[in-house]
Amino acid sequence: MIKKLSACTSILIGKKATIDGTIIIGRNEDAKAAWPKRVEIHPRDSMERLFISKETKLTLQLPAHSAQYMATPEWTDKDGLFEEDGINEYDVAMSATESAYTNELVLGYDPLVENGLNEEAMITVVLPYVKTAREGVARLGQLIAEHGTGETNGVLFADNDEAWYFETGCGHYWVAQRIPDDAYAVVGNQLAIQEVDFNDPDNFMFHPGIQAFVSEHHLNPHEEGFNFREIFGTHDRADAIYSTPRVWYGHQLFSKSKAQAEQPEDQDLPFLMQPDRKLSILDAQRYLASHYQGTPFDPVGRGSQEEKHRYRPISLAKTQESHLLQMNRGGANIHWLALGVAAQSVYVPFFAGIDDVPSPYKRGKLPAQRNSAYWIYKEAGVLVDSHYHDFLPDLQAVQKELNVNAVKMVAQTDAHLKELKTATERANYLTRQSINFATDALNAYRDLSLSLLTKMTDYSPLNFKTDENL
Repeated sequence: MIKKLSACTSILIGKKATIDGTIIIGRNEDAKAAWPKRVEIHPRDSMERLFISKETKLTLQLPAHSAQYMATPEWTDKDGLFEEDGINEYDVAMSATESAYTNELVLGYDPLVENGLNEEAMITVVLPYVKTAREGVARLGQLIAEHGTGETNGVLFADNDEAWYFETGCGHYWVAQRIPDDAYAVVGNQLAIQEVDFNDPDNFMFHPGIQAFVSEHHLNPHEEGFNFREIFGTHDRADAIYSTPRVWYGHQLFSKSKAQAEQPEDQDLPFLMQPDRKLSILDAQRYLASHYQGTPFDPVGRGSQEEKHRYRPISLAKTQESHLLQMNRGGANIHWLALGVAAQSVYVPFFAGIDDVPSPYKRGKLPAQRNSAYWIYKEAGVLVDSHYHDFLPDLQAVQKELNVNAVKMVAQTDAHLKELKTATERANYLTRQSINFATDALNAYRDLSLSLLTKMTDYSPLNFKTDENL
């Protein structure tokens, strides 16, 4: 069973911190270098009423009505669905989960639950049944309080008004914080939420018994306040080299003027930050596709061998897919999806509310398939890896062209959408636009792979330089 512990990087951006007033949440799903993902669209009221987890055997009776939503499940459901991310028909976005760790003191009083609600099921039992981000937080919180969880996780929610970050701290206790409109957060496998204001329901939600739990067991290391990260989280060497450098890099990209004194291994980096400038969807994509470019810590950069492998990068070989859910748009909201390694793939815009995707995006198995979108993107990345610095310009040229075309296509779609009068017309049009671009992106990557394959023929170790006079 693939356990997604020690994995993933997340970003959340409020609507006043973006260049166009949209709300953005997203995450890299990291587990294994060859572990395919696919796309599935669940029609309205298509969910079974009885849910039984294949991973934990948790059994839940689900509501009668389920909303339409798109998700990215595993290639096999043998050990669970792991649907991971999606937007439902009520314009609620959810991404689950950002794996984290709880300290031993807390776990001694509220251990993780073997047959609880884990990552593999969270999207499936929450997203189809909520109409706002707050409802999503409340539903997930109630389920964990009642059934427990076997993992420490962070979960992202958003709608057209606000974004929330939800964290489980042990078997049953949790908190969630609203991302301020003018702020962003980047998270890397640590509990991130800091001071909790229990008298501010507009910005905090929490398990009703969490204060009593902490007080009864003397878990708060401080005489005043309630710092969730300090109380429930870990603060060890693994955090310093695995988690905090990714947060540090996000702050360097977006808030350099405020983060000049920060160091990659700082254990007290702030959860919430204001950016130096307003951020775009491309900024969010570049962060999730980054690997410490411009620093000695870039694994494919110019640092020493020790520096290049000192910290865990954001985009890495074991990324299965990367997604950004863009809400509060003037047109339809967008599920941006990069299958495979974000640094080598491209973010394809799938509009919310579509009812189909190209067939290759529905496929993904082991061993590799040439008719699977996941494997088409992965193939190009593997070919680039073979001669990275020689082939990187070829990859970047394709990525740039597709990024430009995506921005153009989205703008054209938004404009034409205003002319359509019925919901059916809108859904059909958005589906066609999504399918056409997703197909174009696949074709561009197929062509890239053929071009790289052609170039690679000259790199054979069996080559021999022949005297031109012979």
